[in-house]
Amino acid sequence: MKFAGTDTYVATEDLQVAVNAAITLGRPLLVKGEPGTGKTALAQEIAASQGAPLIEWHIKSTTKAQQGLYEYDAVSRLRDSQLGDPKVADISNYIKRGKLWEAFDHSGPCVLLIDEIDKADIEFPNDLLQELDRMEFFVYETGETIRATQRPIVIITSNNEKDLPDAFLRRCFFHFIRFPDAETMAHIVDVHFGNIKDRLVEQALQAFYALRDVQGLRKKPSTSELIDWLRLLHNEDTDPEALAIEHHANGTQLPPLPHNGALLKNEQDVSLLNHITKAP
Repeated sequence: MKFAGTDTYVATEDLQVAVNAAITLGRPLLVKGEPGTGKTALAQEIAASQGAPLIEWHIKSTTKAQQGLYEYDAVSRLRDSQLGDPKVADISNYIKRGKLWEAFDHSGPCVLLIDEIDKADIEFPNDLLQELDRMEFFVYETGETIRATQRPIVIITSNNEKDLPDAFLRRCFFHFIRFPDAETMAHIVDVHFGNIKDRLVEQALQAFYALRDVQGLRKKPSTSELIDWLRLLHNEDTDPEALAIEHHANGTQLPPLPHNGALLKNEQDVSLLNHITKAP
């Protein structure tokens, strides 16, 4: 089961090495990187390349580790018992399976995505240590042990919003997705567009990286935002020369950026761009 990217996902050589090493070791792959660098898409593409189902667990600030295993609905069981419902005799009717249970119970290979683990509280990763290490957990209400019949490929993503516990990190294979350089980005663009003008891509990439280099941006534009911006430029048949770099009085080199709302996502960055491009 070697991963080498797909027709719709450009995986750099170091990312391919990390994915295949994690699979070989049977370790979760912890993937970090700035938003928009394809962390979540990586799990989707690994599943597609292996012909395996993808089980997605998207973490929120309120998510608890137990929810990934199972949840016991004692309130519903009490209500049904008061109503005389015969299904209360079987406690399993009130147990909701979590994403880990779903992955462990799958008969063949599958990919389990634990997305944005750093959104949860600091104890969340530690609460999953044993389950991810042993690939099993115990259901106290029924007295059964749920054990993985085949170890799933586990992909864990983090936006680096908070540090993860050392004990958890020791059990993972780690990879940081570096922001693509211009050459890699050109390959990514080529995957998304079949008939876009080469000159437009060249000028747009120069403008994009020049924008990312602007000092003071609160949020640098990401790959997904570049793709959206290029789609707008392509659909409007924008003249590539309209994106030519201009030299501004403050030393910044930026072109006009039509549809900059596809690239910049807060008013402070838009104001900064306007100040730069309109400076005498």
